[in-house]
Amino acid sequence: AKLHVHYVHIALSVRVCLNYLFIHISPVPQPPTITLQSPKDYIFDPRENIVIHCEAKGKPHPSFSWTRNGTHFDVEKDSKVLMKPGSGTLVIDISGEKAEAFEGTYQCTAHNEHGTAVSNNIVIRQSRSPLWPKEQNEDITVQIGVPLVLQCRPPAGLPPPVIFWMDNSKSLRLPLDKRVSQALNGDLYFSNILPEDTRSDYICYARFPHTQTIQQKQPISVMETMNETVAALYNVTDFYSEGERRPGFMMPLGPTSTKLVLRGETLVLECIAEGLPTPDISWQKDGGELPTSRTSFQNFNKRLKISDVNEADAGNYRCTATNNMGTAHHIIKVTVKAAPFWVSAPRNLILAPNETGILTCRVSGEPKPKISWFVNGVPIGNAPEDHSRKVEDDTVILSNVQSGSSAVYQCNASNEFGYLMANAFVNVLAEPPRVLSPPNQVYQVITNNPALLHCSSFGSPIPTITWFKDSQTSIKNGDPFVIHENGTLEIHVAQPLNSGKYTCIATNNLGIKENHVYLEVKEPTRILKQPEYKVVQRGMSAVFECKVKHDPSLIPIMTWLKDNGELPDDERFEVDTDSLTIKDVTDGDEGTYTCIMNTTLDQDSASAMLTVVEKPDPPSDLELTDQTERSVQLTWIPGDDHNSPTHKFLIQYEDLLHQPGVWINLTEVAGTSTTAQLNLSPYVYYSFRVLAENEVGYSRPSQPSRQYRTNPAAPDENPSDVQGAGTDPDNLVISWTALTGFQSNGPGLEYKVQWRQKDVEEDWSSMNVVNASQFVVNGTPTFVPYEIKVQALNDYGNGPEPKVVTGYSGEDLPLSPPDSMQVMVHNSTLAEVHWQPVSASSVRGKLQGYKVYYRRDRGLQDSEHEKELQEQVLTFSGNRSEGRLPGLQPYSLYSLFIRVLNNKGEGPPSPVKTFETPEGVPGPPSFLNVLNPGSGSLSLEWGPPMNNNGRLAGYTLKYQPVNNTSELGPVKVMNFLSNETSFTLGNLNSSMLYKFYLSAKTIKGSGPTITEEAFTVLDTEPPHPTSPITQSTPPQFRKGTITPCVPYYCTSPITDPKVQCCKNVDIATQGWFIGLMCAIALLILVLLIVCFIKRNKGGKYPGNKEEAHQDPEIQPMKEDDGTFGEYSDTEDHKPLKGSRTPSNGTVRRDESDDSLVDYGEGGDGQFNEDGSFIGQYSGKKEKDTHEGNESSEAPSPVNAMNSFV
Repeated sequence: AKLHVHYVHIALSVRVCLNYLFIHISPVPQPPTITLQSPKDYIFDPRENIVIHCEAKGKPHPSFSWTRNGTHFDVEKDSKVLMKPGSGTLVIDISGEKAEAFEGTYQCTAHNEHGTAVSNNIVIRQSRSPLWPKEQNEDITVQIGVPLVLQCRPPAGLPPPVIFWMDNSKSLRLPLDKRVSQALNGDLYFSNILPEDTRSDYICYARFPHTQTIQQKQPISVMETMNETVAALYNVTDFYSEGERRPGFMMPLGPTSTKLVLRGETLVLECIAEGLPTPDISWQKDGGELPTSRTSFQNFNKRLKISDVNEADAGNYRCTATNNMGTAHHIIKVTVKAAPFWVSAPRNLILAPNETGILTCRVSGEPKPKISWFVNGVPIGNAPEDHSRKVEDDTVILSNVQSGSSAVYQCNASNEFGYLMANAFVNVLAEPPRVLSPPNQVYQVITNNPALLHCSSFGSPIPTITWFKDSQTSIKNGDPFVIHENGTLEIHVAQPLNSGKYTCIATNNLGIKENHVYLEVKEPTRILKQPEYKVVQRGMSAVFECKVKHDPSLIPIMTWLKDNGELPDDERFEVDTDSLTIKDVTDGDEGTYTCIMNTTLDQDSASAMLTVVEKPDPPSDLELTDQTERSVQLTWIPGDDHNSPTHKFLIQYEDLLHQPGVWINLTEVAGTSTTAQLNLSPYVYYSFRVLAENEVGYSRPSQPSRQYRTNPAAPDENPSDVQGAGTDPDNLVISWTALTGFQSNGPGLEYKVQWRQKDVEEDWSSMNVVNASQFVVNGTPTFVPYEIKVQALNDYGNGPEPKVVTGYSGEDLPLSPPDSMQVMVHNSTLAEVHWQPVSASSVRGKLQGYKVYYRRDRGLQDSEHEKELQEQVLTFSGNRSEGRLPGLQPYSLYSLFIRVLNNKGEGPPSPVKTFETPEGVPGPPSFLNVLNPGSGSLSLEWGPPMNNNGRLAGYTLKYQPVNNTSELGPVKVMNFLSNETSFTLGNLNSSMLYKFYLSAKTIKGSGPTITEEAFTVLDTEPPHPTSPITQSTPPQFRKGTITPCVPYYCTSPITDPKVQCCKNVDIATQGWFIGLMCAIALLILVLLIVCFIKRNKGGKYPGNKEEAHQDPEIQPMKEDDGTFGEYSDTEDHKPLKGSRTPSNGTVRRDESDDSLVDYGEGGDGQFNEDGSFIGQYSGKKEKDTHEGNESSEAPSPVNAMNSFV
């Protein structure tokens, strides 16, 4: 068994290779192989030549011979027979000859030096179309309702004819139905006769397909009356009946019948039943199901067909005929036989010397076929003896074959239903390997797809195939690689890493051969953004996007389809790289659009639908029905919604009487409705129209309906928005919104105005007015309530009873002010005033509130003649009796009075009430100046606050030094009386920066603080009593560093104005050294000042007071006290400004750039309990080197001197 399987695989692997090898490669010996032959049963047309095909191949090319009826057929001796050159095909010229002479069984033989192959036995027969035998048909007379069979009995033809029935007109075939049937044998069956079946020209026709001739039977006449002779002939007397009857079978007869069918053919079963009424036919298989996929019913269920029959289709088939009178059954027993068919046909073998091979001829059939073996066309028993050959039934075993033993073996399998014959050669060769696949072939495949690398080879013995990747890695048979029997290498799921060079090597004992191929694994083509479903309004544009990713080495081709066809040839369709644009969309553009991206290896596609929408078409055919005085039914036919469902219908009307040309919305109904019940008003000439709305918008209006007029009637409603309000103290103005003409309901519209004073026993006063919307009642009391009503009426009656509305007559100014005023002072800035509300009658209108007028007369410390005239007003809405007065000024005298307020205006003022506010904390001192800086002293001068807010109790001064180690010194506190405004501080350190904090105080506490800073001078340079120059640049105090010099003010003998000198903090304090340094400074001072002024850095030096005051940054020295101006420590080198510090010790950055926060570490400039300042004193951020040199070093002569030294 293993040997058999092995050689079957050998045959499979070389079969394809042989076909290629024997054609394209240098000749290799090959026994003959039949490639073309005529069918076993050949029916020829006697009007044409007989052509019997026989083609074969082999190396060398085979020669051909024929046998006829088992004996040699000498083709050359018969002039009518021609064999085509290089072929075994026979062409027989039968013109002028009797065609019957060439009928018989033919067989072709193809022979070369390596063996002989034979064809099937080909039976040649002439087609025949014999004439219909002459016969005399007598008329058939039958009774209505009985069955009838008209026999055809056509002549036997070859092949059998096609039967059909017609009449003499020969225009149409006779119609067949459930009652009238044509059987397979051609007979015509009537389940029951009807009067229309009587006719004299029933004709059966037989058409012979090969000769294309038609023969006809003599016409048959069917009449309603029947004689005894015809009754005996057709045996129809048994079918006489009166009325309805049970079904019975006309064909096949009896309860059962049999049917033989061959495997693979089509089984056709037929049942034709009679009965009245006409029976219905059904089929079933006893003990099984009908094969649905192979089963069909014909001839109105009277014929059952099962195609491609197999053994399982054998069994009993039940045919059932049914009508309302009963049921009849017939069983057909089906037997399935089988002509021989192949299980495994023998295959060609190529063997090397000393190899062993097996030929198998496995067939099946019913009954079991008989197998016969032949060698080169000779029965194997009659062939020369060969010890290497052994026959075992359907197998031939060839052992240790030798060169020269090539042959063609024939296997013949036959039974009573047919035969099979197959040729298989055994070719004994010794050939080294050959690779048949093209060299250096490049295979391209998409990632994740299978890749097949072919390596077709030939050799004897059969070569062994091995594969290598990149000429190094040996490929084994296993996942993901599979090496097939034919040498093909398959990669199930190719990945990019599989790309590269592959080598296949074919090896046998006679040699070795290799071939190189290349695999390129490409990225798949994928649509990243698919087109999306679009709903587009007609006339707009639709854009379908189709963005694709593909392998860059592949050239993509984008194709767009519409409904699986090409896009219309229309310039409105614009195809871009990754999109399709359809401009000015029309209804015809609807459909499914597909983008297809093709490369040479793969493709991807995606589709989306386009729906074109538009506003609906207007409704049509408006009709008014069910007309009444106050309603009408409107119906219409909707227009096309253009693919967007209608949401609603809008009904509008035109009032041709009151507002012609104006269409007004009346009502809306759902989009599924086509009717609307409309409520109408009297005295209107209606015309209606309908608009449809969908997602796109409203349709055009429909054509107006016919006019519909309603009769006049009394008003249905009264005027709206009725109000009563006086414009003067003695009148009442009654107003309303007039009715429209549509609301009037009839002609002669008037308004009945009625009024009476509320809560007073009196009758209604009334007045009718026309064409007006207000009425004035004069002589009314001031601001009293009135009941008012306005009723509509026309020539046809009054409207409904109107509602009563309350209004008021006109207002007047209030009569009296509030009294009993009291003022409660809560604190120095807030007071509360109370009063007694006035009576309602004195208001003489609607109370709006109270207005409090108040003003500050003067401060309590001011003299009485210093009065302020600015008055303030607060309004307190509603019926209030108190109000608060915020924002008052402390320690002041205030006066106030109150007025009552209504819609008319203000009443008289109340008596004036005065009150005083208590003391508060004072404002900041008005200024703080540092005067006469000395080596150990500074003089301070300040001014009193602008607002004392009480009796001034004194001042508090705090100061602290900023020493050379960038640390803040201790805070010292001094208190002064209110009349003290100057003080000189002594015992101060020389050349030291001090910071001062000054605040004023009353008994309520201290007010806001102002600050100032100043330097003491060197102890060797007494201050000069001239005006200070405040523009000179101060030093920069850098956080964490020591200031290189401490500036002070000195007098230049050359220029008179003060200039800024500088002294290193670490220079010895000896007098001789200091004098030397100053002398050197004076020598270079002129040059530095010139450079400084020229570059405009460090400020201007004014020559006089007027010039100095022109620059707001330069503050001159006061002539009377010789104090220095202020300087600034900011980054932009502006002069130092005094800053005001609040009493809580915090520093506001928006008021001063030089505050305690600037010297700390980001804290809030607060003092500890012992008075010391929290935080370390430090300068601000360093500027860049260039700016520091320009703005700090250049103006300082001492710095320059230090640099020089």
